[in-house]
Amino acid sequence: MDEQKIVSELVEKNETKIILIVLDGLGGLPVKDEKSELEFSKTPNLDELARESATGLHIPVFPGISPGSGPGHLSIFGYDPIKWEIGRGLLEALGIGLNITDRDIAIRTNYATVKEENGRIVVVDRRAGRIPTEENRRLTKKITERIKEIDGVQIIMEPAMEYRSALILRFKDKVNEKMAMIKETDPQVTHEEVIPPEPLTTDAKRVSEILKKFLREVKEILKGEKANYLLLRGYSTVPNIPKFPEVYKLKAGCIATYPMYKGLSKLVGMEIIPVSGFSIEEEFKVLKEVYKDFDFIYFHIKKTDSYGEDGNFEKKIHIIEEFDNILPEILSLGFDVVAITGDHSTPSKMKSHSFHPVPLLIHSPYVFGRLSNRFTERECLKGELGIIKGVNLMPLLLAHARRLKKYGA
Repeated sequence: MDEQKIVSELVEKNETKIILIVLDGLGGLPVKDEKSELEFSKTPNLDELARESATGLHIPVFPGISPGSGPGHLSIFGYDPIKWEIGRGLLEALGIGLNITDRDIAIRTNYATVKEENGRIVVVDRRAGRIPTEENRRLTKKITERIKEIDGVQIIMEPAMEYRSALILRFKDKVNEKMAMIKETDPQVTHEEVIPPEPLTTDAKRVSEILKKFLREVKEILKGEKANYLLLRGYSTVPNIPKFPEVYKLKAGCIATYPMYKGLSKLVGMEIIPVSGFSIEEEFKVLKEVYKDFDFIYFHIKKTDSYGEDGNFEKKIHIIEEFDNILPEILSLGFDVVAITGDHSTPSKMKSHSFHPVPLLIHSPYVFGRLSNRFTERECLKGELGIIKGVNLMPLLLAHARRLKKYGA
């Protein structure tokens, strides 16, 4: 049963406006005084809103699975993340404005620090100390000046943000998805050996050899640099994914600062709204200017996830509290439906994405409310939504916006 298709057939247009606010990696675990980041935060505005909202938690993929940001976002946008497995490379490339064709394989790269041990390449720092974007540009220029093509395949590389870049292998003929089925080289932890980009299908053998040659050259080019290697992730071709505005009959806009999230939004057909800076305040300024032009706004905040991955409990709290301070101004714009959640949990205790359900709040005139006293993991467990699948969030938002007709006679 294609639930998204059923929902699409029930959608009807009206004048209501929806905002989906995603604090990336929002969920946490108890650390200080047996409290999570949300529980330790001083969030009077979020807590007041939670008391007047439907609350619960969502599971982005299925129980026990720690999702990447791509699957996590696809889920809350209403796309089955198992059916639509989209590599991060494509999202990164689209997010920085690269034009991707059906002849391309897109790859997300991380600048990393490695060392050689007994002939093995071992990861010291998976992000090379989160090098600044300016350093990324310098290193990427160094690579692209030396590597133009390998075995007749054009090599395109562009810096994204901080330690992230996008790598494109452009072939002379159309590629297929099996060509992108290659082992990711990032071991996901430090002090482990870099994984060779071995093929997982026969079609991927040539691509694998090209990547091995590319990495050998990169290793020589970056010799002596702090960021002295590239880790490869998220190999992808362009999928034929249904477009969000057509599925949900919503004019949708994306306000985000990081390329990957803009890339995913662009892939599903949202309009990317330019933001000049990187702060929540700057994102809000843009929101005030454009919200009347859209039926649906996706508003993304990144740093909750970054600080969770760094294990920085206090700084993650700071971002949550910074958002809480600006929340009344967002609410003053008069959205008919306000949803606040994350794409996954990133507990600072674990320093990684985790399998834990993600706190969720939906505010509209059509809720019970008065079940959760705060917007926290434990309080959301008391809410009327219970624990739902992430893919069920969009139907709920449409229902609260009175944009879904009755199903059946």
